[in-house]
Amino acid sequence: MRLEPWEVTRVAGIAITTVERTLLDLAPYLGIDELVVIADQIVCEHHRSYGREVYPRVELGRLLRYLSGHSGARGMKRLRAAMDLVRVGSDSPPETNLRLLIMRSPLPNFEHNVEIKDAYGRGKVGPDLACEEYKTCAEYDGRHHFTPAQQSSDHDRDFVTKSLGWHQVLINKDDMEAGELVVVTKIARMLVAGGWKDPQNLAQRSIEGRLNTRWDFG
Repeated sequence: MRLEPWEVTRVAGIAITTVERTLLDLAPYLGIDELVVIADQIVCEHHRSYGREVYPRVELGRLLRYLSGHSGARGMKRLRAAMDLVRVGSDSPPETNLRLLIMRSPLPNFEHNVEIKDAYGRGKVGPDLACEEYKTCAEYDGRHHFTPAQQSSDHDRDFVTKSLGWHQVLINKDDMEAGELVVVTKIARMLVAGGWKDPQNLAQRSIEGRLNTRWDFG
């Protein structure tokens, strides 16, 4: 393998390929969604009006420019398809997978890096994914959300979100494993509460008996 000097870096004195080159080398061996998950983590950044800033490992434009210089590489067709689905702002692989599920559904568009603001324009909440048109947001609750400290923080987040007139849906690992029916139905119900017309009546689908849901309507 012939590597250019800018495709090699060192960590603890050991020569390794750069983040950009490593993504390129993985392309022949991974599926599109797996590549999207990795690329999302590479380019993730947040510059909200509150809280800490997050800087990308590689800025999206720089990553795209690097890949454009390797058009003949193995797996490039698959990697191009993945890069079309990459978005800036995903904090975790499950969050990326949730976005991809929403993108492939009939639901309206949801985006990362949206700030929910108060009446004075001050940013208060930064949801995982948000549809500003219908004031609806989706939060992925991973394992760390079950610690006492995080549950207390999430309680405050949920309270502020609702106080500002937004409709929030919590999605967890079990929801994602159950698949499109559960996830899309839950999100659709919150969108309808925000004024979405729901032309395919997704919110009316029953999820009775799914996961830990014992009672539902349909």
